[in-house]
Amino acid sequence: MDVFYYMVFGGLGLIVAVLELSRNNKDRTTTSQAFTSFNNNYLLVYSLMMAGDWLQGPYVYYLYTTYGYGKGDIGQLFIAGFGSSMLFGTIVGSLADKQGRKRACITYCITYILSCMTKHSPQYKLLLLGRVLGGVATSLLFSAFESWLVAEHNKRGFEQQWLSLTFSKAIFLGNGLVAIISGLFGNFLVDVASLGPVAPFDAAACLLAIGMAIILSSWAENYGDPSDNKDLLSQFKAAAVAIASDEKIALLGAIQSLFEGSMYTFVFLWTPALSPNDEEIPHGFIFATFMLASMLGSSVAARLMARQSPRVESYMQIVFLVSAASLLLPILTNFFIYSPEVKGGGISVGASIQLVGFCAFEGCVGIFWPSIMKMRSQYIPEEARSTIMNFFRIPLNMFVCIVLYNVNAFPITIMFGMCSIFLFVAAVLQRRLLVITDKSKLDDWTSMKERRDIETEPLNDD
Repeated sequence: MDVFYYMVFGGLGLIVAVLELSRNNKDRTTTSQAFTSFNNNYLLVYSLMMAGDWLQGPYVYYLYTTYGYGKGDIGQLFIAGFGSSMLFGTIVGSLADKQGRKRACITYCITYILSCMTKHSPQYKLLLLGRVLGGVATSLLFSAFESWLVAEHNKRGFEQQWLSLTFSKAIFLGNGLVAIISGLFGNFLVDVASLGPVAPFDAAACLLAIGMAIILSSWAENYGDPSDNKDLLSQFKAAAVAIASDEKIALLGAIQSLFEGSMYTFVFLWTPALSPNDEEIPHGFIFATFMLASMLGSSVAARLMARQSPRVESYMQIVFLVSAASLLLPILTNFFIYSPEVKGGGISVGASIQLVGFCAFEGCVGIFWPSIMKMRSQYIPEEARSTIMNFFRIPLNMFVCIVLYNVNAFPITIMFGMCSIFLFVAAVLQRRLLVITDKSKLDDWTSMKERRDIETEPLNDD
């Protein structure tokens, strides 16, 4: 393996270590013992849930190929997963507000365990069922757990600022450290222990079962709107009204869909971008490098959110612009750097530059997750939190399905250009969100001043 890969990984690891070890009092938040216990419990459960997800990711495509399925059949299976998340996942995820977020988290565990069990069969219909179950589980993973956390955090009377601490640590662990360890453990099961491509799915099911046991024994139930007279259609209407009537919520949903749509498209594009002529690249090691870059981003986000300034709405503009620029690199290197069309060999100069840019994008992903979580906790109403969050995922899943269906119809540079445009639009919308929130704060300050003046007028007359 080229020294270049070790240099990038080592450089990122060094920066993460320096950031974590050099924190001062300004970067740390003083909390209570009760919050620390609550926080550790949630982080343990969230890490187990994410480990169950990360263990499967690198081996889904590979498993299907070992069963003899071609690119077209596998593409349909993936489309079924995202389509299921868009349709069934939205319904099941929305039920969390009425039926309980704890129940929804348990449903995630059961659904994903069943999805893992289907991987033992080579029958296409059973694999299709597994993808449908996995799509439902994904919607619950990215809505039910966060909804439960925010509601329980507020119910226990913890300070709002402490929520940012949980978000940043959850991403640092769940989307960084756990992802790296899961990748290495999955590699051990398949390549070292020679247990076959189904082994990571069995390990994932075991971790999900452990997490479910912790949820059952230690989590309290909470709800959005538990009223009996509100059916699912009424919940959808209430969520739609909330989005339509509050520009902040609508902007937040659009920003999330644009960024996550670009992120999921990047997942499909980075391999052909780095090996356009079938160069030999260490996919597992590059994946671990990306996750380390994401850890770096979450560490930066933790420092930013621990301070009063800059606000999330402000610095996220820069994050979106940097991410847009980083995904322009494949286009720029394609035009300005010559790459010989020789099959095989090591990574090219242009691809090396792209890899650095992709690490910058993953760093932005690490900042994005805790930051968008904080903004969602501020702007989305509690009574319809899960429903609205699943509404946000509808355009995202629709976009990814379209990309998957047409992934071979456009050159890779066009796809990266499209993602870059989406991210630039997200930066513009983020700017609009900042302006609106600043105006709201100014209006609140003005109204408070007017009330204070009215209250002091009789004293002045006397």
